[in-house]
Amino acid sequence: MSAKPPTPNTEYSEGSIRVLKGLEPVKQRPGMYTRTDNPLHVIQEVLDNAADEALAGHGKKIKVTLHTDGSVSIEDDGRGIPFGMHPEEKAPVIELVFTRLHAGGKFDKGKGGAYSFSGGLHGVGVSVTNALGKRLEATSYREGSVARIVFGGGDVIEPLVIRKAGATENGDAAEGPRDRKSGTTVRVWPDAKYFESAVLPMAELTHLLRSKAVLMPGVTVTLLTEKTKESQTWLYKGGLSDYLMQSLNGEPVIPLFAGEGFADAQSEQFADGEGASWCVAFTEDGQPVRESYVNLIPTSAGGTHESGLRDGLFTAVKSFIELHSLLPKGVKLMPEDVFARASYVLSAKVLDPQFQGQIKERLNSRDAVRLVSGFVRPALELWLNQHVDYGKKLAELAIKAAQTRQRAGQKVEKRKSSGVAVLPGKLTDCESRDILYNEVFLVEGDSAGGSAKMGRDKENQAVLPLRGKVLNTWEVDRDRLFANTEIHDISVAIGVDPHGPNDTPDMSGLRYGKVCILSDADVDGSHIQVLLLTLFFRHFPKLIETGHVFVARPPLFRVDAPARGKKPASKAYALDDGELTVILDKLRKEGVREGAWTISRFKGLGEMNAEQLWDTTLNPDTRRLLPVALGAIDFGQTEALITKLMGKGEAASRRELMELHGDSVEVDV
Repeated sequence: MSAKPPTPNTEYSEGSIRVLKGLEPVKQRPGMYTRTDNPLHVIQEVLDNAADEALAGHGKKIKVTLHTDGSVSIEDDGRGIPFGMHPEEKAPVIELVFTRLHAGGKFDKGKGGAYSFSGGLHGVGVSVTNALGKRLEATSYREGSVARIVFGGGDVIEPLVIRKAGATENGDAAEGPRDRKSGTTVRVWPDAKYFESAVLPMAELTHLLRSKAVLMPGVTVTLLTEKTKESQTWLYKGGLSDYLMQSLNGEPVIPLFAGEGFADAQSEQFADGEGASWCVAFTEDGQPVRESYVNLIPTSAGGTHESGLRDGLFTAVKSFIELHSLLPKGVKLMPEDVFARASYVLSAKVLDPQFQGQIKERLNSRDAVRLVSGFVRPALELWLNQHVDYGKKLAELAIKAAQTRQRAGQKVEKRKSSGVAVLPGKLTDCESRDILYNEVFLVEGDSAGGSAKMGRDKENQAVLPLRGKVLNTWEVDRDRLFANTEIHDISVAIGVDPHGPNDTPDMSGLRYGKVCILSDADVDGSHIQVLLLTLFFRHFPKLIETGHVFVARPPLFRVDAPARGKKPASKAYALDDGELTVILDKLRKEGVREGAWTISRFKGLGEMNAEQLWDTTLNPDTRRLLPVALGAIDFGQTEALITKLMGKGEAASRRELMELHGDSVEVDV
């Protein structure tokens, strides 16, 4: 006898809506705020605070201890976290820092702010460390007093106790080691239930600590392991050059190119102190070593500061080659030809860095491209013209890479030249034959397609305008796909035939390394995105699996600011309301009168002229291009979810899905 199925709870009322408060969101969805493979990132949040103190010139020592009970403590000799009452929140500041998301000293960037340069405002800081820890003890040494507070699971379990330095909690003179004059000690026990593994990856931790020492010459960084009694200390005075030479896999073709450049108070474009330090090596073999940092935060996914280094190196080398007439006939130099054999360590200082995501892996600040490039390019041009022989060796390396790339592109072209279908008439193709370098934009509408054709880089960017909404292909048989003109054109333009997830399609005909979906930043545009992603997932899954499909994110707003003082009139683009707020805050701090700026909202890509579309959506250095991948969800789960969303007979499932997740949707009116 089968059991009776449970009655579904269909009630949906005011009481069904739950508001997560305090640190609850972090505990329920830790993956939104930090890496959950191991606790390294939550430890790094504490370490970054100690490094920010040293970066601001208030500390010379950082010590990390791995205790035998699985806890980790981080000590610094900075100013100590303030522990007085917050004037507005009526709670001790040290308590707020560990229990409130987005609370800290790094949001005050104006005059007198605690940190002029720090790791940015996107991360939620040590409150995440506290939320995902079974226990956290924080001790602050400051102004002749010692304050201690203890948390359990993010909540205060031992309230703040303040005593005079050198005394016990009951006021008697303390025995044992003397208290420090100032600094902070945080000891945390990460909660294993939030992580796939509770074990810290020692290689990554060691690398992180070593790099902090490299980027802060004169600061001593120590790692102590209690279990083995082993201790490692890093103190670098040679800076980036010593570090890169130790890390290189091959012998440099030319001497290391190292330098730095920072804006001063007279700069019209950048804040006083913004700039970069760099060290670059060019090798003929071995895996390149590439590390970048923003305000000491490691940016493993790169970003706009790396784009600036790339642009500066390419422009300088290209200028040298042209000056000395070294380029052979028929060879066209690309940025990747110069950059392919470059190893580097780059440390940028940006006043108000904008990162992609909570864990700050990638810098998105658009101005960082011009900032870094503006210092690197003239420095390398000068160096190359002072060392002409080395300049010619570097030019030879770049030209050799360009010739190899062009030969490879021509071979692919010949292999697929016979029997190829006629390319769609709407397709505006690119000139380059380098498949990996080429990209095609599937653009919504003819008006946007016209702007894209005028604004693109003709060398490697193709445009295919789509008329109206693409067919929902989720339940369309593969042999009927080509009955639809739009889908036929997409397949022929890309050069890959429709296939299934278990097929092995011929990818040798692929014509573009990047297939980019470019639609309006509105509801209709999102619908077109979903229809195209459905097409690729259902009928071109190998394109997604091999990392060839991308979604472009055009901005919603443009802000025009008037000229002020020596600074000329400027324009900035914002992806959403959050970025718009940041831009307006920056203008206020620069002294622009409230309301003196003009905010334009783009209704669609067709409203943008060619220059605006290039600046915001097509330029590789400033655009937002998101790779499409399955991520943590497997193919079967994704297929079931898309069936719910796109299946013709799935109206009931879609309604259930919307009722379940409808409260998490943000509507932009």
